[in-house]
Amino acid sequence: MNLRTRLRTTPALWTAPIWLGIIGFYYFYALHFEDSYQEVVNGPLWAPEQVEVALSYFYAFAYAITLGLAVWEGGRLKRDGVWQLAPGRSRHRVAAHMLAPVVAAGWLVLALPVAMRLIETRLVPTPAALAPLIMAMGIVCAYAVIGCALGHLTPRMISAPLSAVAVFYVIVETVKYDDPTWPRHVSGQPDTSLGFGEEYGAVTLLVPFLFVAAPAATAAAWWIRTAGQGRWAIRGGAAVAAVGLMSTCAHAAGAWDIADGPVTSHHAAARCTGSAPRVCMAETGGAVEKLDQVRQQVVTSTAKLRAAGVNVRMPATVSDSLLNGRDRKASSDTTWWLPLSRQAGQTGGGMTAVRYAVLRHSVTFPCAFPASFESARSADYVVNHDAAMLWAAAVIDADRPYMAWRKGEYGGVFQNPRQVLNKVTQRAGDALKLPAKQQADWFHEEQAKACRLVGHGTTS
Repeated sequence: MNLRTRLRTTPALWTAPIWLGIIGFYYFYALHFEDSYQEVVNGPLWAPEQVEVALSYFYAFAYAITLGLAVWEGGRLKRDGVWQLAPGRSRHRVAAHMLAPVVAAGWLVLALPVAMRLIETRLVPTPAALAPLIMAMGIVCAYAVIGCALGHLTPRMISAPLSAVAVFYVIVETVKYDDPTWPRHVSGQPDTSLGFGEEYGAVTLLVPFLFVAAPAATAAAWWIRTAGQGRWAIRGGAAVAAVGLMSTCAHAAGAWDIADGPVTSHHAAARCTGSAPRVCMAETGGAVEKLDQVRQQVVTSTAKLRAAGVNVRMPATVSDSLLNGRDRKASSDTTWWLPLSRQAGQTGGGMTAVRYAVLRHSVTFPCAFPASFESARSADYVVNHDAAMLWAAAVIDADRPYMAWRKGEYGGVFQNPRQVLNKVTQRAGDALKLPAKQQADWFHEEQAKACRLVGHGTTS
């Protein structure tokens, strides 16, 4: 059968308006439902993350459409008696020619959204970024083989639509499996979302591919032409091997937590400037052109706090939290992790937000405070603690974001949030009117009062 005839008769062509329309709908509506185009292109931009986001809507649909079309083509092979008409030809070659348009349709369902996303974000794809696409394209081939075999065994008019719906439903529903967790990880739709600077580990993508490829290889083994007992030995061996491989994949995936398949971190490029502190920002975080300005804000803010009498240790490095990875290393005396790109970017609070981030990491107390108001023995410490922090925030012109944050906290906990807010602002305002030396003494006294009231002792 020549190419023109094959394309004219394949269901992949006359169903194209349907699946192309679904691609367009999901891409332009669902993919931008939460994040607008402008929010996406403003960054941060990381090619593996953008490819993963684009594919997340299309895995199940690609597998479903491939299986349904392959079942139809497999039924047509049986109806027309193609294998019997050409017993000398390899059945695998015949099936490959028949399934090529079906596989191409499944690949387009996956590749088109990825290409559109990369064009939209102007990102250059890397091998690591395209890895989940390659995995999914391999699984499409496996579903094509399984569908062809199923079409030989069942009435295609019934099994083609039912199998497509069944696969779509099963893959979509795997996200609800909490115990065991392995169905979430072997479905061919990665359960783990990527963050900035992250890439999928090889095993994360290899396990679902092998899980689906194993039964596909077994189905293909049934098409081998071998006389006598050899044929059954091959078929039986393939079936046993498939069960063993699928069990191994399920066992491996069962050790992974929900939405926590193996990934590798810290792959994003960074741009740094200066020393003591050396300030680093993500290259594609959306605000790296403001790196010098950000460093100036960090240095100036800490200098102002020191001049005002606050004991601030300048770290050796101030790094963008986008570069931190999912392990989220905590800030230390030598390294601060601040949301520099997010704060300095177009959707952040600008340099005021950068100063606010410096405030939260630089101003410390000689005691430990509860993680939340609800976990505290008493809320008596709040006024003194927050007044001291508000004063420090005013020193570096970061009082507005600090009070906006605390105002929201008060409203969710206290019955009299306005009175608490007024006390805090009044104490800090009165302190700012004092001479410089007295302001520093007042700040340290407020710290001591807050530590006495919290009742947690004095631990650094």
